[in-house]
Amino acid sequence: MSLVAGSYERFIWGYRLKSADSLALVPLFSFPSHLSTIKTVAVYGTAAASGGNDDTIKIYDLSSSTEIGSLHLTASVTALSFFSPPSLSSVPRNLLAGNADGSLSIYDADPFVHLKTVKVHKKAVNSLSVHPSGKLALTVGHDECLAMVNLVRGRRSFFSKLGREASILQFDESGERFFMAVEDKISVHESEDAKLTHELENRKRVHCIAPAANGIVFAGGEDGSITAWDTSCGKVAFSIEEAHAARIKGIVVLHRKRDDPSSYIIASASSDGVIRVWDGRMVKKPAAEANTRSRLTCLAGSSTKRE
Repeated sequence: MSLVAGSYERFIWGYRLKSADSLALVPLFSFPSHLSTIKTVAVYGTAAASGGNDDTIKIYDLSSSTEIGSLHLTASVTALSFFSPPSLSSVPRNLLAGNADGSLSIYDADPFVHLKTVKVHKKAVNSLSVHPSGKLALTVGHDECLAMVNLVRGRRSFFSKLGREASILQFDESGERFFMAVEDKISVHESEDAKLTHELENRKRVHCIAPAANGIVFAGGEDGSITAWDTSCGKVAFSIEEAHAARIKGIVVLHRKRDDPSSYIIASASSDGVIRVWDGRMVKKPAAEANTRSRLTCLAGSSTKRE
């Protein structure tokens, strides 16, 4: 299991999560990979990517703990997401990048070749999520709109004005629902028709969300706490109060065993530079911790073992 974090100081941080007898974060690499702030990171299996204000995507091989290349764009990179069908265990098929000019760039991930760029929003893309089928992606932007991109045809197929700016959008593991975060609220929608089923109200602004199994979605934000919401009833399942001393900028849900979806591990990163790992069955105190001593901006991870 691997974790990758980006920072305001342009450093990239890589860790291996060791889970033999007890959980431990083992450093893989740390270096200034970008010329300016890293805005977003993505991980799938042994591949990782980071995007920043320097209009560049950096690609990493986690199996060798090295940077293997760069992709150059014409605008800052604001969101990244890998996609791969279930038949490919540790190798992604595509990489999608949301950009500050409102476009969505699509790459073949083997090798990393640009396929197409689709103009999606009038302003910056805030967040993107690829449906598990790989046929479509949803985006939200600074223009207060929600958009759907047909990835088979490579074009925008739906566009709707929300009336408020959503900062985060994420499909659940099944693809049957998606979540949108607007300030301190998370709305739960049916994927088929975008019907609103629940609105979850956090105590303060939400900065990150991470879906888990059994209808649970984790949220972290301004108050430094982690809240687990049960989306089947719209109520709090449990919470980790004061999980961090500062705002939480990233949450990742990792599965200890593929055949046991309830056996999950939660990783969280804070703007104070601390990454903490929580056992989903015992969340009173962190099971592992690392202090990067930098202002972290994002976190991503993968449960797939490094080869």
